[in-house]
Amino acid sequence: MCPVQEWKQDCSTHGRTLNPLRHTSRARHIHLLPSLDALPRVTCPNHPDAILVEDYRAGDMICPECGLVVGDRVIDVGSEWRTFSNDKATKDPSRVGDSQNPLLSDGDLSTMIGKGTGAASFDEFGNSKYQNRRTMSNSDRAMMNAFKEITTMADRINLPRNIVDRTNNLFKQVYEQKSLKGRANDAIASACLYIACRQEGVPRTFKEICAVSRISKKEIGRCFKLILKALETSVDLITTGDFMSRFCSNLCLPKQVQMAATHIARKAVELDLVPGRSPISVAAAAIYMASQASAEKRTQKEIGDIAGVADVTIRQSYRLIYPRAPDLFPTDFKFDTPVDKLPQL
Repeated sequence: MCPVQEWKQDCSTHGRTLNPLRHTSRARHIHLLPSLDALPRVTCPNHPDAILVEDYRAGDMICPECGLVVGDRVIDVGSEWRTFSNDKATKDPSRVGDSQNPLLSDGDLSTMIGKGTGAASFDEFGNSKYQNRRTMSNSDRAMMNAFKEITTMADRINLPRNIVDRTNNLFKQVYEQKSLKGRANDAIASACLYIACRQEGVPRTFKEICAVSRISKKEIGRCFKLILKALETSVDLITTGDFMSRFCSNLCLPKQVQMAATHIARKAVELDLVPGRSPISVAAAAIYMASQASAEKRTQKEIGDIAGVADVTIRQSYRLIYPRAPDLFPTDFKFDTPVDKLPQL
């Protein structure tokens, strides 16, 4: 009689009560099951605080206090194979394909044929008789290439997965409408990434998108306008606050300087001191003014390299807000350099 059958015979018909001390020889198949408060718990009615023991071979959950089997036929969610040290790295034990992609017409379902080993797998010229030829349409192939390019660009600037998913959906809508015929797919993908960042509340500048793509700023801007018109959608206007925290973090500025720069930029816009200036240049000028008034000073070049604007652009915006500098700083700001000692560019 096998050990499993012997172990099964010890179960009573009603309670299926086991004596845990009689089965120490099969302890190697029993592992402690951690309790998860976030999930529905299976507990022993007599000992609800006891940590259940799971027998993977029989699929039973056992109370260690009284031996009651409180659950049977537990599904093993682990992998269906074991990896040994002498297995080849190229060997794939998985018997399932890639996950389905709902953005593709056929769900990206495919079958991979393994490499033949016998003589019947090759023809008279030594070529394999069965080859992996994926029956993917041209449109799906183009979208797959665009999705890979979008993922690569997002990884380079550390964008989260939800922005990648939104970008993929935007590209699919534009591609299926065929409203941007003649435009390169890489340019459309870059513009979709820019739009997705704006819609998700984490905008990136055109220069940041250009830095991770192979498309010029002018081409991305053209595709951006065409996509908004084709999809009849819109994006929120960017403000100085959208970039302030990221720029200050990259410049390693303390929280006090970041809050002061945010206050300066917001007051400058409210007082209409910077008409016609882009929010990025205003944010850069506000960061320069706040840093010069604190102990953590940064040069125009350092700020320009992070913000992606020229030094002369920062100076022009700074000259517009400098005359009202005393009114722009928050009242609780601790000055290391007085306002009247700030540089006059």
